[in-house]
Amino acid sequence: MYVIGIDLGTQSLKGLLVDINGKIIMEANCVHDPVYPYPAWAEQVVADWIHSFKKVVHELIQKSGVAPEEIGTIGMDAINDSIVVIDHEGNPMMNSIIWLDRRAETEIKTIEKKISSERVFEITGLNLDSSHTAAKMLWVKKHHPEIYEKCKNILNVDSFMVHWMTGESVVDYAQASASMLYNVTDKCWDAEMAKVFDIDPQLLGRIGKPEEVCGHLTEQAAKELGLTTKTKVIIGTGDEHSACVGSGLVKPGMVCDITGTAEPVAAVADKPVFDKIGNLVETHHHADARWWLIENPGFVSGGSTRWFRDNIMRYDNYDIMNVMAATSPVGSNGVIFLPCMQGAMTPTWNGNARGTFTGLTLNNNFDDLARAVFEGIAFGLRDNVDRFEEIGMDCSNVRIVGGSTKSPLWCQMKADLLGKPMTATKSAEGAAIGAAMLASVAEGNFKDLDEAAEAMVELGATYEPDVQKKASYDEAYGRYKECYAAMELFFDKCYS
Repeated sequence: MYVIGIDLGTQSLKGLLVDINGKIIMEANCVHDPVYPYPAWAEQVVADWIHSFKKVVHELIQKSGVAPEEIGTIGMDAINDSIVVIDHEGNPMMNSIIWLDRRAETEIKTIEKKISSERVFEITGLNLDSSHTAAKMLWVKKHHPEIYEKCKNILNVDSFMVHWMTGESVVDYAQASASMLYNVTDKCWDAEMAKVFDIDPQLLGRIGKPEEVCGHLTEQAAKELGLTTKTKVIIGTGDEHSACVGSGLVKPGMVCDITGTAEPVAAVADKPVFDKIGNLVETHHHADARWWLIENPGFVSGGSTRWFRDNIMRYDNYDIMNVMAATSPVGSNGVIFLPCMQGAMTPTWNGNARGTFTGLTLNNNFDDLARAVFEGIAFGLRDNVDRFEEIGMDCSNVRIVGGSTKSPLWCQMKADLLGKPMTATKSAEGAAIGAAMLASVAEGNFKDLDEAAEAMVELGATYEPDVQKKASYDEAYGRYKECYAAMELFFDKCYS
């Protein structure tokens, strides 16, 4: 039977129709945009996701000619650290608060009076940060008690879409591990964290494996999608976890650079690994229950390049941005861009941080600004790879997946900056491929994710580092570190 893999991202929903052998038969996508009602807030109209989902599924079926009865399983991944509050009929009670949102900074300060950040990290593997799910849940409870008291669930986005399809309230281990309510070592909801936040973790749903079939399409969902009630639905997972799967990051000894609206950097481990140097990288569950995922969410990456394209360049064309950036030398003629467009998660976790251009002179031009955007994001990648190595992770095998695979300039820039070869996946749609791989395992098309990766993950170009550029990049990276350290004092004074 065929499967459908869906990646619900920040700015678009992508779908793949995949056959029994793991071959992609058809692709489709639909764009949707977040809304930013106030500084540091970020939301999504939930109906837009449902519209995108239905449009993509209809397009996959109609253009492929595959009969609806032949769709065996749907796999869904979606943005991490985002919530949808639903009533007892399954209807959204407010806009989704998404991962970019930092409105819960005050709530985090309240929690800091109850428990140390060190204790939170020890239990959950996470930083006590407003980006995580529990902080957003607490904000809803405090500011909209009338909604909180009447809700059925507060679900992750993939969990909401699964609920829309099946009526089931479920969450996978990987998404649960990003909530701040979960014990990452014991693999269960944590009573101490639930008490500290005064939140019932069961609101997030029953925990299961991403590839677990949790139900079939309801009659209503089947009708709206143009499918049948025989189609199964798996629990699914978060987009960065799915992208790791879709890049072939299914066993220890590999690192993945995931370029979407954000740029998570992740490595696989066979046990929880805690960053005791400075809590830069966090510990999550991998989509494969055997492993853990050591990661940092990174800067606003594709979100920054899109912002620059739409608001500064005002050309709807990334190729022009690449041409401009290629004209500027390593170091962007002294211009430094900090991509802290919705706070920072590297080189430190700081919700007060803001995006900046610094080092400008009358000698600089548009090309320097374009290159500085690419370099600033790449500096965040180096922050995290350096930390992985400091805590003993093997970073010799680095994969690139996502939008930056379409930019040879950017990929080469990253390889030069790290001084390591980096291999891009052939497809930019790694997260959707990961969702399809999970669905394929559930359907029985493959026995496990290892076998699915062998069949479905195709690698593209390998970018070898240019050693002659390494010294120049090291110098530019040093300026970036100094700039961030100096600006962090300003951020905390002016935006806290």
